[in-house]
Formats: sequence, C-alpha cells, structure tokens
Amino acid sequence: MKMHEEVEGLAIFIHDLRTFKNLTLGELAERVDRSDDFLSKVERGVSRPTVADLTAISETLGVSTAYFYNLSKPRGIRWVTRPHERRTLYFGSGITDVLASPNIAGGFSMLDSRLEPGATSGDQYLNDRSEQGCLVLEGELTVWLEDGDAVTLHANDSFQLQPHTLFRYANLTDNLTRVLWVFN
Repeated sequence: MKMHEEVEGLAIFIHDLRTFKNLTLGELAERVDRSDDFLSKVERGVSRPTVADLTAISETLGVSTAYFYNLSKPRGIRWVTRPHERRTLYFGSGITDVLASPNIAGGFSMLDSRLEPGATSGDQYLNDRSEQGCLVLEGELTVWLEDGDAVTLHANDSFQLQPHTLFRYANLTDNLTRVLWVFN
C-alpha cells in the first residue's frame, strides 16, 4: 500500500471505532486533550497523529494500539510475513511503524520502528495497556519514564516495561534510529 492509502486506512479505523463507541468528535477530543479540528483532520486522513496521540485515542476507545495495525494481510504462509505484506503506520512526528508480525492475534506482536532525526513519540507520556520491550537495532533512542531521568540506549541495548508504565521516547540525533518493539 502507498502511504496515502495507509493514512486513509488509519483514519477510517479511528472514525469507525469512535462512531461505534457513540462518542462525538468533541468528546473524544476532550478526553485525549486535543482539538476537535486536529481529530477531524486525523479522521479525514489530512493529518497524522503522533504516537502519543494514537496511544491516547486507543486507550480512550478501549483498544490496544495494535488494533490500528489490523488490516487484512495478503494471502501467503500465515505464520510468515514478507516485507511487501506488512502494515505500516506513518506518524506526524517522523516515526514510521511497520508491523513485522504476521498478525496481532498471538501472544505478542513485533514492530519495526524507524525514527527520523528529531522524531519523538510526543510531549505526553504514553500509557499503553501492553507490556512491551524494545531492542535498538541502529542509532540511539532516548527514553524518559515519568518518574525518572532520560536514558539513552544505543545499538543492541534493550529495555522492558510493564503495562501502563508512563514513558516517552525520541531520536535526539542527526541519524536514523531503528528499533524493534515487542508487545503483548
């Protein structure tokens, strides 16, 4: 799929889930601390949310962020995922997440995440219901926990966080950073 189709797919998922949950655009905007105008643009595929925005939206709507990766996979070997079969989400903050797992129905899922120089998950701390871990494949990733200082991880460094651990992250370098996220 091309990037435009991916943004439209995410927009449709958000709009349909919000409508199913009987929330107005204004109610969702208030709950995720964003403007009606911003969420309207996200739902129309005009703007991309940050990772923090999508996490807040998913938590408010009662689904895991993995819900937004749940598009049909082309037919092939069900337990194998080829690069051309992967679902990709493009975030407005310079982060691209590629679902490396064949699906999100198993006990865990994997994301190949690319952070452009200066890319960030957002100013808000993420509060995801999933336990998750990260392995830095290349570059540097700086991680902040709500109650601690920043920690910079380098290639081959990793971490693991319990569900609902408040954190945010960024690539503070001038080079691409690539990480493998594993979450359940």
